[in-house]
Amino acid sequence: MSKSLNVVVWSKEGCHYCAEVKQFLEEKQVDYQTIDVTNHDERRDILEAKYGIRHVPVVEIGQNGMYEGVTEIGISHLEKVLAPYLQTN
Repeated sequence: MSKSLNVVVWSKEGCHYCAEVKQFLEEKQVDYQTIDVTNHDERRDILEAKYGIRHVPVVEIGQNGMYEGVTEIGISHLEKVLAPYLQTN
């Protein structure tokens, strides 16, 4: 995995979908950072400002200063956005 690939998972405690996303990334050997929104409404405010949503998980994937947010629920959406990065690294 390229060191310039940055993945951030916005999640909360007890979120089944969040756990699935993290497990998928670990299986693909993709390093990621977590931003926990549990008891942090100000972090949900950031999601609302960026994407117009307050739910998690949200996965931000970026390289060379360009980021794309995956806001749809389901691994298939994450796979689609992540695939080009996995092919080039």
